Amino acid sequence: MNQASLGDRSHNALVERDEAASDGPRRPSLIVFDVNETLSDMSVLADRFGEAGLSPQLAATWFAGLLRDGFALTVTGENPDFAQVASDSLVGLLRARGVPDVDGGVERVMSAFMQLPLHPDVVDGIRALSDAGMRLVTLSNGSTAVAEGLLERNGILERFERLLSVQDASAWKPAAAAYRYAMEECRASASESMLVAVHPWDIHGAHKAGLASGLINRAGALYPGFYARPDVEAPTLVELARALTGDRTG
Repeated sequence: MNQASLGDRSHNALVERDEAASDGPRRPSLIVFDVNETLSDMSVLADRFGEAGLSPQLAATWFAGLLRDGFALTVTGENPDFAQVASDSLVGLLRARGVPDVDGGVERVMSAFMQLPLHPDVVDGIRALSDAGMRLVTLSNGSTAVAEGLLERNGILERFERLLSVQDASAWKPAAAAYRYAMEECRASASESMLVAVHPWDIHGAHKAGLASGLINRAGALYPGFYARPDVEAPTLVELARALTGDRTG
């Protein structure tokens, strides 16, 4: 398939909007998945930061800054290349920390994106949604090559109809143009589609673009009150799939 065809928690297991049907949220025909952190487990980047001579704790801060810079460029009318922004920001960080082998450090971190694992709940969740007849695609601010490798290594690539990147749209998510691009490519309407992500900013962007949204809240984090709330929230993709398919047997 090519890229184009292609613990206990105190929070509630599922949180649904008041307007959802009493037996569960609206079932979408098309599910659009975010990739980085939603499907992929990026915690391994901390180890790569350590190997590069940086504090492992800097990995999460670096990635948040990468997103910030990409969003800022998008707001000013550009559509930056994810890998370029990531690499450039790493160069600055490595130099600021006095790491002697800057090029090697960048390579260690950036190569990790092609070897990321899936979160443990993803394979079963994807299979459940696919078996229920829902169309599955990805939409990432990064490259389709990362998504393709991630899904292929874990034996679920064939479950996805398309692998999409904002590199082929006019803007990064959460700009409305990114979600509209996915709808156009999939010949689907926003009203029959749902974005699934772990990032509240992505949930908000999809909501503003007219899509339904599903939040995977693995950490049980408090959802920001200034963003539009998701239509459905679950601690794992498996439980989100149960909510959408009406399977309450798990």
